[in-house]
Amino acid sequence: MSFDLILQGGIVLGHGAVDLGLRGGRIAAIGAGLSGGPVKALDGALVTPGLIETHIHLDKSCLSVPGADGLADAIAKVSALKAGMSVEDIMARARRTLERCILQGTTRMRTHVEVDPSIGLRGIEAVQRLRAEYAWAIDIEICVFPQEGLFNRPGTEALLIEALEGGAEVLGGCSYADSDPGAHLRKVFELAVRFDVDLDLHLDFDLDPMGAELPDVCALTVEHGMQGRVSVGHVTKLSALPEQELAAMAGMMREAGVAAVILPATDLFLTGRGIDHNVPRGVAPAHRLAAQGVCCCLSTNNVLNPFTPFGDGSLMRIANLFANVAQVGDLAGLEGCFGMISAQSARVMRLPGYGLAVGGVADVVVFDAGSAASAVAEIAVPLLGIKRGRVVFEREKVGLKW
Repeated sequence: MSFDLILQGGIVLGHGAVDLGLRGGRIAAIGAGLSGGPVKALDGALVTPGLIETHIHLDKSCLSVPGADGLADAIAKVSALKAGMSVEDIMARARRTLERCILQGTTRMRTHVEVDPSIGLRGIEAVQRLRAEYAWAIDIEICVFPQEGLFNRPGTEALLIEALEGGAEVLGGCSYADSDPGAHLRKVFELAVRFDVDLDLHLDFDLDPMGAELPDVCALTVEHGMQGRVSVGHVTKLSALPEQELAAMAGMMREAGVAAVILPATDLFLTGRGIDHNVPRGVAPAHRLAAQGVCCCLSTNNVLNPFTPFGDGSLMRIANLFANVAQVGDLAGLEGCFGMISAQSARVMRLPGYGLAVGGVADVVVFDAGSAASAVAEIAVPLLGIKRGRVVFEREKVGLKW
């Protein structure tokens, strides 16, 4: 058998110390001693499927604005800039973030893109153009997103519909920013059913254990037959719940098929404001939800803007950050954190063919690590990235010069 490329001598996730043979953009063989094509020696490095970014905001990344004093201030700071954002400006900033994500091993992402009367569809146009330009390196799914609400922002619903008609694959929601949160949720479910798209909601983004909308979302999910097609981001209220109440919420989510997307960088930065001691961490316990059968993943959210004035596009860094905050230090727990930027993210995005298997798409990343757990613990550097069999990037392993 001949191959376009043989990845030789790596530790292949789920298979052990074997070679990977790639041909025609797919994984053609997995086994020891493969031959019949150009060889890339990996010297024991970890071979994994491409990482998946389930929740990022390309359109408002890399803004030259300082970090905000809480969520409302972050929304206001970005809102004030929208009218002056051109397609070219959005593309330039989003391009910077997108390339960083690719170079950190991300091969697929879902980006939220805001629409409202101030920005119109300029963000959608910019990201659609970038999606086409970078299709050789990454698959991008667009989630059209009403960050500032619906009923308090007349004209936004029409823009959502236009974006969905124009190719946006997912519908977002942000009920806490709306003058009528309940009506907001009902409307986005109605639109999701109408356009047959998944829902990805920003939800319960505070630390008050009272007034959660998550039970309403679970009920609406079942009512509309959308089990397995709804995810909720942030849900920081869950971090404020005692064990019994958290278990009840987890049970609702599990039964309704609602997934959680936890965003530790932003949630750490924006929550717990106005408290000068014993400041809460404000990050939902994804590992505890996952242990109760909830599909959970970790993602970046914002990069270099008022919501999160940090970030380098590294999902491995996000997994490590969550492990620190959640005090996850055992091997199984660290492996679980890796799963939340890979296999569990694929579940959220409904990608049944994800993974390293013969016949599968050759989206592959090689990390300077010996295992998934050590990759998370050490924030392993990606050495090689491959998209559909094509080498997208390669960096040398750094060593001392004796």
